[in-house]
Amino acid sequence: MYKLDLHTHSTASPDGGLSYNDYREMLASGKLDFIGVTDHNTIEFAHELHKSLGDQIIIGEEITTAEGEIIGLYLQDKIPAGMSVVEAAKAIHDRGGLVYVPHPFETVRKGLSRAALDEITQYVAIVETRNGRAVFQNRSVEAIAWAKEHRVPGAASSDSHGRHGWGRTFSVIAEPPTRDTLAELLRDATHQASFPGLRGVLHPKMNRLRKRLHV
Repeated sequence: MYKLDLHTHSTASPDGGLSYNDYREMLASGKLDFIGVTDHNTIEFAHELHKSLGDQIIIGEEITTAEGEIIGLYLQDKIPAGMSVVEAAKAIHDRGGLVYVPHPFETVRKGLSRAALDEITQYVAIVETRNGRAVFQNRSVEAIAWAKEHRVPGAASSDSHGRHGWGRTFSVIAEPPTRDTLAELLRDATHQASFPGLRGVLHPKMNRLRKRLHV
């Protein structure tokens, strides 16, 4: 069995704090076997990690669209921010990536509304049904219901922006994933989700402040 976290943020994100050594140590420890690096509107650092650590790193990007955030997995090229969610989903699909929807229906973290999500149903490969940092606004019940209604597999991911609480929320799948097998493997996955602690929840704000102050 393999532990998979599809939603994490490195130091390349404005609010991210996970370093090369953090990813290397997490994989070496066996606490996670495959990790999606999904920085905000960039894939540069994810590419570098993949070159160094191999296919255990899945190159992704959390893209800011006019209607909210959407993730592309298994990307080779950066998807520009600022387009409509339909345009972004189509761009991910056309470039051979997988459309992954993070924290849907949330308003505090730029999740897609039901109307926006319904617009891109044909492109959606995976829905994040459990988000490790969904504390102040948890929409897991609605996300699970939407995924079931549309027969889209769900995933549990940490949305980690730092070391605290990392490795507590993930999916467990039967085989090593590829671009072509990931979604189907998630149909039979089990999910682990637990509270990352207050520091884990607040990492994005802390990281933004630290970078602003250059400390």
